[in-house]
Amino acid sequence: MPVRSATAEWQGNLANGSGKVSSESGHLTGAYSFPSRFETGNGTNPEELIAAAHAACYSMALSHALSQAGHVPESVQTEAKVHLEKGEAGFSIVRIELLCEARVSGLDDASFQTHAEGAKEGCPISRALASVEISLEARNVGG
Repeated sequence: MPVRSATAEWQGNLANGSGKVSSESGHLTGAYSFPSRFETGNGTNPEELIAAAHAACYSMALSHALSQAGHVPESVQTEAKVHLEKGEAGFSIVRIELLCEARVSGLDDASFQTHAEGAKEGCPISRALASVEISLEARNVGG
C-alpha cells in the first residue's frame, strides 16, 4: 500500500509566526498562523485538514459499504466538524461531528443507519482518531 506524506514549516514564535503546509501531490497547500488556528484569521489549520480528511474518508467508506450491499449511492456528502478546546492540559481536539447526507434509492432508514454507523466505525480516519468522541448524523435523502 502507498505511504502518503505532507510537509509543514513554521517560522517564528507561536503568536507571531507563520507556516506553510503542503501535501505530496500538491493539491493541498496553504498558509497557517496563530490567528487561522485559534482565532478567525485567514489561512488553514491542522484541525481543518483533519476535518477534510475525515469527511473524505467517511464518504468513501459509506459509499463502499452501501455498494457492497447492492445499494450504489448516487452521492454521499459529508461535513466533519472538529472541535478544538482549551483545557487544563492545553488545547485538544475534544470531539468530531460527522454530518452526512446521502442519496440512495430503495433503502429503508434502519438499513441505511446500520451502514452509516458501520462506515463510521470502519473508516480508517475514524479508527486513527479513536481517542476522540465521534458523533454521526446521517440522512438518506434519496429514499
